[in-house]
Amino acid sequence: MARVGRMKLGSEGLEVSVQGLGCMGMSANYGPPKPDTDMIALIHHAVQKGVTFLDTSDVYGPHTNEVLLGKALKGGVREKVELATKFGVKLAEGKREILGDPAYVRAACEGSLKRLDINCIDLYYQHRIDTRVPIEVTIGELKKLVGEGKIKYIGLSEASASTIRRAHAVHPITAVQLEWSLWSRDVEEEIVPTCRELGIGIVAYSPLGRGFFSSGTKLLENLTQDDARKFMPRFKPENAEQNSIIFERVNELATRKGCTPSQLALAWVHHQGKDVCPIPGTTKIENFNENIGALSVKLTPEEVAELESFAAADVVKGDRYMDGASTWKTSDTPPLSSWKAV
Repeated sequence: MARVGRMKLGSEGLEVSVQGLGCMGMSANYGPPKPDTDMIALIHHAVQKGVTFLDTSDVYGPHTNEVLLGKALKGGVREKVELATKFGVKLAEGKREILGDPAYVRAACEGSLKRLDINCIDLYYQHRIDTRVPIEVTIGELKKLVGEGKIKYIGLSEASASTIRRAHAVHPITAVQLEWSLWSRDVEEEIVPTCRELGIGIVAYSPLGRGFFSSGTKLLENLTQDDARKFMPRFKPENAEQNSIIFERVNELATRKGCTPSQLALAWVHHQGKDVCPIPGTTKIENFNENIGALSVKLTPEEVAELESFAAADVVKGDRYMDGASTWKTSDTPPLSSWKAV
């Protein structure tokens, strides 16, 4: 198994592995937290194979995933990786709040640095956009943190095209993280072209449809009560049956190509461009190995078109998030002129 290659992410100088590792499921949202020793072994295995772009957030746990990453980075590992974390989603007493005011941005950064036990974050994303705070104000504080050497590069997640443009005018945005997979393609119309116009790298989260393209509806049989996917529209029984047809078609093509369905779905994301870095998450070394095997799967234009026809927008049943969730469609912020600093 060859080592995973490298790519430039954005136009500000950040270089990462062509595939990253999403670490959320190790600690949160997809069932109970996994044992630290197993997850640290997985992270070390990933780095050894050349997957050095690690993705976490302060809200995963909350906080416990960053603590886990901090432990995994000991013993000289920190120097070998590009570490991305995020701020902006606060969980308190079961309630979720989106925050982007300067004081919160600074406090969140300090908290992440402490939990990760590092001096500087390579890529710091605004996880969700606070629609009460002009994006210029939030990015202005992040710009100060860059100047202070606490973060190297700034990113946005689930941001609209206008939010990306306004942010980029204050300080160059290195990467935008967005959900992009065979069955989540709404970003292709406006968000992806905007990133490309501005020279911003694209980080695709949930490139395997939150595990759907690994095992189809069989995935649903093993979900625990605390797995967030149980509540996502596409995994609801009324939609899952129809969506299972998509998986079956992908699986048939994968069989013809001699790869797994997840490798085929992941290869499709890689074929979207050299500026796209998918970050599939996993908690098992064998699944990790399967995921990097996707880099060897080559697709013809005809195969790409065939795959896309399987999961056309009118075929996929259910939205990707529950009603009321913060996404790029609801991320516009008020004009800077409206801001009155407290």
